[in-house]
Amino acid sequence: MCVVVKIAFFIFISLGSATFLFAQGQGIRTSQTDRKDEVKNDDVPIGIKENLIKQRIKEEEKEFANMLRRGEEASKIVDEIVKSFEQTNSLRGTDQKKLQRLEKLVKKIRDDMGGEGDDDDADSRPKSQEEMIADLQQNTSTLLAELKKGGRHSISVVAIECSNLVLRYVQWLRSSL
Repeated sequence: MCVVVKIAFFIFISLGSATFLFAQGQGIRTSQTDRKDEVKNDDVPIGIKENLIKQRIKEEEKEFANMLRRGEEASKIVDEIVKSFEQTNSLRGTDQKKLQRLEKLVKKIRDDMGGEGDDDDADSRPKSQEEMIADLQQNTSTLLAELKKGGRHSISVVAIECSNLVLRYVQWLRSSL
């Protein structure tokens, strides 16, 4: 009986250590395979790397140009809203669509710059539609100026803050219609 226990114990220990060694060997093979993949990525010809970099630069320039175009369109929409308000001293139903378009454009600009929404601060809400529209126009023009001043590699905190203010004014104006 004692011999049977010794043999069972020996088999148990042997299987346990074999499992441990097998698992260790698998980890080594995986890391060696990963290293081979890294070497393959480094073996990409220089011409292909240069072409990929050029494509990325063109894409970034295109995205920046689109962001500037959105900023200019937002400015034009605000100018139209201001003219409409000056004529009737109130906002009309057609201005609702313009405000929706403006909100969409400014959100896209803010997202492209890496900005996020901020909390709605009801204490700083302007008293009248006239003040809101004046602030909307001022912040939209500041946003456009910041977009033009910055490059495709820069992120302007002022532009993000202006975009948040523009969005806040748009929401207030839309709720007042």
